Amino acid sequence: MPQLELPLEPVRATLRGPMFRVVFFDIDGTLIRTGGAGKAAFAYTLSSVFGVRGVAERIDFAGRTDISLVREMFALGGIKPTQENFNRFFEAYPFWLDYLIRRSHGTVIPGVKQFIAGLQRLQTPPVLGLLTGNIRLGAEIKLRHFCLWDLFQVGAFADDSEDRDQIARCALERASRLLGMELEGREVLVVGDTPHDVRCARAIGARVLCVLTGGASRKQLEALKPDWLVQDLREFSLERLCVGG
Repeated sequence: MPQLELPLEPVRATLRGPMFRVVFFDIDGTLIRTGGAGKAAFAYTLSSVFGVRGVAERIDFAGRTDISLVREMFALGGIKPTQENFNRFFEAYPFWLDYLIRRSHGTVIPGVKQFIAGLQRLQTPPVLGLLTGNIRLGAEIKLRHFCLWDLFQVGAFADDSEDRDQIARCALERASRLLGMELEGREVLVVGDTPHDVRCARAIGARVLCVLTGGASRKQLEALKPDWLVQDLREFSLERLCVGG
């Protein structure tokens, strides 16, 4: 597994490993900010392929799947939601995303690299995975740009389902196959920044660590009672995972 070379606070030798076998991460607002490149790529794709403008700006993207976002844009833009039109959209979208993200002022969210490196340094590191509403190629373009893609061993994406809960079930199944065992939800941690992340984690019985680095407010997230809620991952100690506190 690739290792992050970072100046880290040492993980105490008494930590044998977390109580989780898998940690799934959301992407946008949790791992990275694209500096607007993601939404802009949707807008440019809709304009260049279908000649429709001013639609993406009217939609809330936080926590949504790419398929559901395109479906809503089609409805607002008067475009038939046929498989052919979805194919046309997603054939063009990755090119716009790659073009725009190279010109954006995005960033890795503070605490992310240290948190992941800390997990990797545990005696029994958990599998690191992705549980995201991005299509797989979109996720790869975003995370490769920030040199994060190769850190993850498994994942589920919008290609798997339009429904976020079903994406979570797919992620759990793939992680189970990777580990050669049937995982229970309590062995899985989901890290996310929106109510959608909390709900899909609960759909598979997983525990949830929420960060206030995306579009959701503290009040919105507290209402769903995540297991942990922090401003960002710099505030979260790995000891809390290892002892369950």
